[in-house]
Amino acid sequence: LLSQFDPDNTGYISTEKFRSLLQRHGSELDPHKLEVLLALADSNSEGRICYQDFVNLMSNKRSNSFRQAILQGNRRLCSKALLEETGLSLSQRLIRHVAYETLPREIDRKWYYDSYTCCPPPWFMITITIVAFFLYNGVALDRFVLQVTHPLYLKNALLYHPQLRAQAWRYLTYIFMHAGIEHLGLNVVLQLLVGVPLEMVHGAARISFVYVAGVVAGSLAVSVADMTAPVVGSSGGVYALVSAHLANIVMNWSGMKCQFKLLRMAVALICMSFEFGRAVWLRFHPSAYPPCPHPSFMAHLGGVVVGITLGVIILRNYEQRLQDQTLWWIFLSIYVIFVLFAIFWNIFAYSLLDLKLPPPP
Repeated sequence: LLSQFDPDNTGYISTEKFRSLLQRHGSELDPHKLEVLLALADSNSEGRICYQDFVNLMSNKRSNSFRQAILQGNRRLCSKALLEETGLSLSQRLIRHVAYETLPREIDRKWYYDSYTCCPPPWFMITITIVAFFLYNGVALDRFVLQVTHPLYLKNALLYHPQLRAQAWRYLTYIFMHAGIEHLGLNVVLQLLVGVPLEMVHGAARISFVYVAGVVAGSLAVSVADMTAPVVGSSGGVYALVSAHLANIVMNWSGMKCQFKLLRMAVALICMSFEFGRAVWLRFHPSAYPPCPHPSFMAHLGGVVVGITLGVIILRNYEQRLQDQTLWWIFLSIYVIFVLFAIFWNIFAYSLLDLKLPPPP
């Protein structure tokens, strides 16, 4: 085929030959891919099309230059929205619903709908929910929710405690326990309802990065701003995902076609506000184990900051390479600087400030 339409081996096909190829074989192509190909031909002003871009489309791969060419021909793709497709199965309707919940551009929705195979499934969010919230507390401690009034609360090897901050794993493993069933329930609901669709679209690598970055930022924020308090719960990671998703909806409000988006945002904000308000109240409530205070609420704020910076950049453009985005490098550099600052703060500030920390458990 390449020798027939590109005899000089230039790597390009003329738009006229490209159109004749589409007219001859268009009936054999998926209708959505045919629309994309026609948009590519219409948007090209140089009279030629890169052969590799054509191969990328047919093999479900996209280069950044191909993406830009398609976006320029977006007018052609508005002829029939994905939402108008009929006769879809339950799984196809679910995939379409996820596309409209998370992606603001019709070209990306169609591409996602055509290429999604549920392989791999959204394993990260499901696994972290099952393992982190149920397996450890349910099997090891014979208690599904470790309350802050439980005798093993402070002696748990997973929570972050200011006296044990040298044990680096605690900056991550504190998500494995929660301060009550309501704390656990709200985090599980938000994590599954928001995290699973986001992972279906953006993949486990990107979503796990946002989640883990929020978790680490949460515990480090506590070690800097609320130095005498322990931390429990996965709110740092959950708030990073939810705030990134909500910010993405606000930034692309006109393009987001999900039903009841205002109501969904309101429900998410109410749930987050309720859980955050409860955390603030609990922090200043008399502790069951004085002089150690109740868990800090600063992890929530650390997660929100990560979500509206790194998270927004990661979710803003579907499948666009992060290394091509200047803002990504700026926010990533700021995050790394904060982590380094917090590490040095933990090494030197506690002794220099001569704080009275609660005794080790």
